[in-house]
Amino acid sequence: MVDITVKNILEATGGVLLCGDENTVLTDICINSKEAKEGDLFVPIIGTRTDGHRFIESALQTAAATLTSEHDNVVVSDKAYIRVDDTVKALQAIGKYIRNRYDMPVVAVTGSVGKTTTREMITAAVSAGMKCFHTEGNYNSVYGEPITVSRMTDEYDAAVLELGIGEPGEMDILTDIAQPDICVITTIGVAHIEYMGSLENTRKEKLSIIKGMGENGTLYINGDDPMLYAVKDEIPCKVYTYGCGEGMDFRATNIRMEDGYSVYDMVHGDDVVTVKVGVMGLHNVRNSLVAMAVSHQLGVPYEKSSKAFENFRGLRQKVIKLPGKYTIIDDTYNASPDSMKASTDVLCDMKCEGKKYIVLGDMLELGEKSDEYHYEVGEY
Repeated sequence: MVDITVKNILEATGGVLLCGDENTVLTDICINSKEAKEGDLFVPIIGTRTDGHRFIESALQTAAATLTSEHDNVVVSDKAYIRVDDTVKALQAIGKYIRNRYDMPVVAVTGSVGKTTTREMITAAVSAGMKCFHTEGNYNSVYGEPITVSRMTDEYDAAVLELGIGEPGEMDILTDIAQPDICVITTIGVAHIEYMGSLENTRKEKLSIIKGMGENGTLYINGDDPMLYAVKDEIPCKVYTYGCGEGMDFRATNIRMEDGYSVYDMVHGDDVVTVKVGVMGLHNVRNSLVAMAVSHQLGVPYEKSSKAFENFRGLRQKVIKLPGKYTIIDDTYNASPDSMKASTDVLCDMKCEGKKYIVLGDMLELGEKSDEYHYEVGEY
C-alpha cells in the first residue's frame, strides 16, 4: 500500500478508532498473524475452525494496526485498533477504496479451469508493451483479491487480476472490487460444482463478472466451450470469441508441434500472426490466443505480444524427464476433471523415448458426483 494511513482505513470502512494514532502509516495487509510485518494492517478472519481475533496480540508484536469486530470498548494500546462490524467486509471495502485511486485499465480473468495460466499469459503479453501489475500466487479469492488490489501503485500502466470463486455470490464481490475494463472467461466446468449445483449455475456465476465493468467494457469468451458459446448472443456487453473452431473472432489455425513448441497462426480479420508457445496442449494455444487479443486491445502490437510465449513455462504442469527412460507429467496442483484430461492430452502428444507417466491428485469440491468424475478421468 502506498500513502495509506489508519485515517484512510477509517474512511474506507466506516470504522471507529478505539486506540492508537490515526496518522500511522500502513504498508501492507496480512490475514495470517505468523506472516505479520512492520507496517502491516492485520485483518482477523472468523473462519469455520478458528477466529483470527485470537491472534491479534501476537500479530501486533510486529504489525502496526488491526481491524476488530470483537472489541467494543476503549483498548489500551499504542497500536491502532479499528472497530468494524465485519472484518471480511471491511477488508473488501479497503480493496475497493484503493482500487478507486488508480485509473489504469484492469483485465479480470475467471473460469473453471485455466485461470492462472491465462492470467500469466495475458500478463506476459501485456508486459511486452507496458508495465503490468498482476495477481500473484492464489490471492484471487474474496480474502485474497482485496490484498492483491491493495498492492497496486501508479507505476503500472495496466493490471491483470485473477478472480476465483467457490460459492454463489462471490463473483459479485470480486468484480465490484476489481471494476474491470476487460473480462475473460476461460471455461465452464465442474470445479466447485458441489457448491454451485449445476453447470448452468456455474456459468451464471462466472458471467456475473461483467457487472463490475463500465458500459464500454469488453468480454472475451472461449468459443470452443459449448456452455459459453451457447449464450454469446445473450450477453449484454461487447463480446469477442476466441478458439480453434470456425467463426471465432480470434482463431488459431494450422496448429502443429515444432521442436517441443506449440506453433499456430493467429487469425483476426485480415491479421495473421505466427505464434510459438513454450508449453504444449491445445488449451495453452487458446490461453495464448486470448492473451494476444487482450493485449492488442490495450495497444500492444501482435508482433510484440506473440514473442512473449516462447519462453513461457507455465505454472500447473511439471514435466520431469530422464532421457531414454521416462517422461512424467505432474498435475497434482488444484486438479479438476478438465485439467486432468488436458494434461493427459499433452502427455499423449509428447514425443519422447521410454515410458510415459502422469501423476494426478484428488479432485475436490465435486459434490455427490465425485466418484463418477474420478472414474470418468480414469477411463479417459
